[in-house]
Amino acid sequence: MTQTASQCGRIVRRGVRGAVGLLLAGSVLAGISVGKARAEESLLPVPQSVSVSNGVAPISGGMQIVWDTRPSPLLQRAVARFTTRLAAIAGPAGQGDPYVLHVSAGPDRAYLSVDEKERYALTTAATGARLEADGPAGVIHGLATLLQLVHATPDGAVVARIHIEDAPRFAWRGLLLDVARHFDTVETVKRQLDAMELVKLNVLHWHLSDGTAFRVESRTYPQLQAMIAPDQYYTQVQIREVVSYAADRGIRVVPEFDVPGHALAILRAYPELAAQPLPDMSTKGLNLNNAALDPTNPQTLRFVRVLYGEMGRLFPDRYIHAGGDEVVSSQWTKNPAIAAYMKAHGYETAEALQAAFTGQVAAIIASQGHVMMGWDEVSEAPIPKNVVVEPWRASKWTGSATRAGHPVVVSAGYYLDLLRPSAMHYAVDPFDTRADGITADQLAKFPPKYPDFYVPFTLDPQAAPLDDAQKKLVLGAEGTLWAEMVSEPMLDSRLWPRMAALAERFWSAQDVRDVPDLERRLPVVMTELEVTGLQATQHRNALREAMAPRGSEPLAVLTDVTVPVRNYALNHLAAPSGEAMLSAPVAVAEPDSFVATQFNAMAERYAHGETALAGPLREMLQGWADNDAAFVASAKGVPALEAVVPVSHAVGQLSRAGLGILNGRSGSTWRMDATRLLQDQEAAFENSASMLASAHASQPPGGLLIAILPGIRALLAAGGQ
Repeated sequence: MTQTASQCGRIVRRGVRGAVGLLLAGSVLAGISVGKARAEESLLPVPQSVSVSNGVAPISGGMQIVWDTRPSPLLQRAVARFTTRLAAIAGPAGQGDPYVLHVSAGPDRAYLSVDEKERYALTTAATGARLEADGPAGVIHGLATLLQLVHATPDGAVVARIHIEDAPRFAWRGLLLDVARHFDTVETVKRQLDAMELVKLNVLHWHLSDGTAFRVESRTYPQLQAMIAPDQYYTQVQIREVVSYAADRGIRVVPEFDVPGHALAILRAYPELAAQPLPDMSTKGLNLNNAALDPTNPQTLRFVRVLYGEMGRLFPDRYIHAGGDEVVSSQWTKNPAIAAYMKAHGYETAEALQAAFTGQVAAIIASQGHVMMGWDEVSEAPIPKNVVVEPWRASKWTGSATRAGHPVVVSAGYYLDLLRPSAMHYAVDPFDTRADGITADQLAKFPPKYPDFYVPFTLDPQAAPLDDAQKKLVLGAEGTLWAEMVSEPMLDSRLWPRMAALAERFWSAQDVRDVPDLERRLPVVMTELEVTGLQATQHRNALREAMAPRGSEPLAVLTDVTVPVRNYALNHLAAPSGEAMLSAPVAVAEPDSFVATQFNAMAERYAHGETALAGPLREMLQGWADNDAAFVASAKGVPALEAVVPVSHAVGQLSRAGLGILNGRSGSTWRMDATRLLQDQEAAFENSASMLASAHASQPPGGLLIAILPGIRALLAAGGQ
């Protein structure tokens, strides 16, 4: 019997407690009996169709690969990676016959393009398995799925016995990695590529230049790298190494070199191209994004032509991203020579001048054998229909760009630097046209501080849904992480597991939308990613130890039940002190708190009559209540920790209120105090619920929000019955 994707989602929802228990072993949940989810119930992304499980097959004797078609070197390397990862998940092979995996793959001349063949079929039976794919990409995806079907048991590793037919919903499933704001080493970039392979993401959008730095060695314009330290840019040899590493994993690399705005790094190296005198770099609060090229200077287009030609030779992908976003009009209108040029040539606005420049850049890129991609501002320019538009300001640009006939890759709704939890990003579909904007009511409540920036985000309530022709132009979508507030040690945690949630949104059927089911599976996939190389926990623990010289455990307990403020509130908090927030507790508090998610779900179930959960709930609450005193002691004399002592106090007070309910405490005064505290903490969430609110409203100490509030509210409501 075969299930559709939505039915598979229902299959997966059994065994709710197991995944979190696996990940949280050794934490405050240790010792709680939580059971385990079956392997096929934890697949992520959810496949197109999955048969009902027919039990498991032992693979303790290891796995033998038999090729039914001649394997290319690329496929042989894919199987070698699979074997290494299998050993990490299942343990070394023991005695007994090996489990035989037959693999066959058709040829695919379109491999590493939007037209590549990604379909695969996987059958796992009692004594062996078969993986059949239309091309190399399908083999890579099928091996990733097979790894998720493997489960280690006390009696040896087993694999779930099922049949899967699978193919992606979208051809472009990307991750934008911003290395301009904070540099990431080649090793770190490769680690993200490995994780991408395992969740079937297939495009690395590599943001390599911005106001902060230009991160690629240029032999034509060597001043670009002369402005930064030698170990803070990629040599051309390293670029080719990363591109090859990605290609082995079925991942295309699309580079971005942003023009004409976000150009300060270029202009510091070549100031003769600047539209305005360069700012004093020591200026407090300097916006590094504002500086723009002078589009009326003939040398500017020559520079763009030569630079893109050199960079394009490093990247074989069909597309090059040229940016085109957030050009500050005054950079041009307040330059007398540019203003005169605009008047003489009939450009009434800076936007009109930018449109002309964008058209010239698109022609340059086309002449060099590539196709231009740009942020949604480029759709206002006279550019060829094949130029790919990336809507970012709001999803309504998906509608306008596709109506104009442009292919689209959506990032609106998928900005991970907004620090929203997985569930919020997961709820946005690439076909949405009215999502992720600022409403008129919000604009009225918070008069925009930066009109040029905020007003374009306003929602269009009349935006029409995409028709079938428009949907065909949506190539896919990208999760986007801008790195102003992300240092290299934070990267793994800030990207994952939220990118795994987006991988499912971009791969699986549109009706796979069960948030509780997603939240159950995320810890499982996160465990797999860390077992096979991701270093989120390792780096987070190291950061905690550096922050808390008297011992990091109290900080770990606190940051396990708190999450960062959202929608750039953290950027506003960090502005006066630069990068201090990158070594503060909020840097190790994750947008998805697995501990809080587990607690909130258990508290809700307790409130609905599962009284057997009182014991584990009491254990969790007692641990958080006791942690307050330990945290205060550890924070003494450490300013970054002392700043969040009020948050620790609030967690302790809320935990004691929950204990009061579980212990049958009576009386109204303490309940009123607890309710008032709960309301105050809930209001803190509202203060960063939108970008406008985050820019104007006060934020909690250290930018930490308490994530266990739904569970506490459920307990208080149950105690009042």
